[in-house]
Amino acid sequence: MKTKTFLSIKILAIFSFAFLLNSCTDLDEVLLDEKSGNTVSDPAGSLAAAYDRLGDGTFTDHGAVFAMQEYTTDEAILPTRGSDWGDGGKWRDMHEFTWSSNNAIIVSNWDLLTNGITRSLTAIKSASETDFPEKKLFLAESKALLAFYTYTTLDLYGQAPYRDPLNPSAPLQILKADTQIDQLIKDVEALLPDLADIGTQRTHHGRFTKQAGYAFLANMYLNRAVFKDRFNTASNFNFNEPAVSGNGTDMDRVIYYTSLLIDSGKFSLESDFFKNFARDNNDGKELIFAISQKIDYIRNGSNSFAYVCMERNQRTSAANRGTNAACTTPEFYATWDGNHDDPRFEQHYQYADGTWFMNDGTDVSVPATDIVPKSSPSLPWFHFNRGIQAGLQYGPILLPSGSLEMTGNRIKVSPLYMEKSTTTRMNFTTTLTFSDPTKSVFAQNEINQGARIFKYEFDPEGGNGNSNVDIPLFRLGGIYIMRAEALFRKGSVGPAMDDLNKLRTSRKREALFANAPGKALTSLDAQQLYKELGFELYWELQRRPQSIRFGKFDLAGTAKAASLPFRRIFPIPQTVIDQKVFSQNQGYN
Repeated sequence: MKTKTFLSIKILAIFSFAFLLNSCTDLDEVLLDEKSGNTVSDPAGSLAAAYDRLGDGTFTDHGAVFAMQEYTTDEAILPTRGSDWGDGGKWRDMHEFTWSSNNAIIVSNWDLLTNGITRSLTAIKSASETDFPEKKLFLAESKALLAFYTYTTLDLYGQAPYRDPLNPSAPLQILKADTQIDQLIKDVEALLPDLADIGTQRTHHGRFTKQAGYAFLANMYLNRAVFKDRFNTASNFNFNEPAVSGNGTDMDRVIYYTSLLIDSGKFSLESDFFKNFARDNNDGKELIFAISQKIDYIRNGSNSFAYVCMERNQRTSAANRGTNAACTTPEFYATWDGNHDDPRFEQHYQYADGTWFMNDGTDVSVPATDIVPKSSPSLPWFHFNRGIQAGLQYGPILLPSGSLEMTGNRIKVSPLYMEKSTTTRMNFTTTLTFSDPTKSVFAQNEINQGARIFKYEFDPEGGNGNSNVDIPLFRLGGIYIMRAEALFRKGSVGPAMDDLNKLRTSRKREALFANAPGKALTSLDAQQLYKELGFELYWELQRRPQSIRFGKFDLAGTAKAASLPFRRIFPIPQTVIDQKVFSQNQGYN
């Protein structure tokens, strides 16, 4: 059971629960009007609200930042599936690169991220104006969160707002990605002495620690060249420019900060890759900075990343189902050719009595001994396999009585059919066959298509939408990947391959395959490196920046024509442009 929260229950009780529910003010109420709006005098409450914005959708829901970082790439697509998921075309826009400044996803994410900026500024003001023992720490964390929200906004939109939180009369500033990236790096580097080492001062991976700062700085240095030259037509970015501070180049600083984390002894690679995304990952050995989620009936966490791929007739219990939305593309699935035995590709579930769920038509039943936590009456818990799921699907059937079909005292396993096309077999095809190749639209009898990502464990405890799974923002596997890329870009191919092989061989397959480790690479080029980034970090909100760095973002793909460099960032929402404060990004006028 999770016990880690940002603050202790005693401290949480100090500030108003109503504040947490009602503190989400719009940017134009706080930053774009004449004054900076209301402030909150309690530093703990203000900082908790700034952290709360990380969750509550922003980095935990498939329709938020995920939609812009993943649905725009080869890793993910959310097609219109017959009568479902039309929604004015907002999902298709992401993958087809037809978005405009009025797209609902683009508008809502601007609001979420700039609200994160607002909350962080409020936390800075509150901590600055109050004397209390943890003032220096709270102020550093508030400023780190401000940098994180600002960086993400600049990454996606190229511009971000800022107003001095300590000066009510300060003018609004419009920050630009190409000039602000260096200042962001300097700001975070300056915070490092005041941030806590993880595990000290009541910190854990849900708070912005010194180690989170190292990971964030490595990420900023890795992407600095793109920020400074976003529209480089040939994607010929200068990754080895002299660093903002310290010695060497950008890639040297990536290596420096990632090495601090790798060599710290504070983190270690999980042999079970999927433990990083499991219901009990609150004690995860890899997690450096993550969104702590808990089904506690305050916010309840988000199950979105697990729920969004699972079909409506795939049921972890009689009270749960999926929603049959997203899948991966044939292009990404093909990158795994020759690597289906990689422990990160798929994992079968084994029940306590030794039964394996094979999902290949040979299963008859599984034990009903696993019970959905806190369910009343007790509901049997069916576990689907993890990783990338393709082909015919099997599982329990929900009876008209509202319970799962049983055989004796075990859950019966049957062939599954699509809920909204009842004669269509649930067959997650690795291909996507759209009648119009330029439009990701399926007929009703085609809604089964697309290999699905079951990377995050589906938590059945609190309904379809809630979860105890902590969502990684930075974890050790990603740190090894960043260092490998930096080494490769410096021409150190051997050491880069060593890092990649550390990841490959540290991961182990399930006991069904004798806990076999992943296989080591024997050679490495840019194409293989790009694949390795996908193998380790798929569906972790990293693919768009990766694809831009590697010159892949503009290329044609499934339901996507070749695009122009201006689409490497998104437009400023039209509602914001109409306030005549921001200028629209190039290409969107």
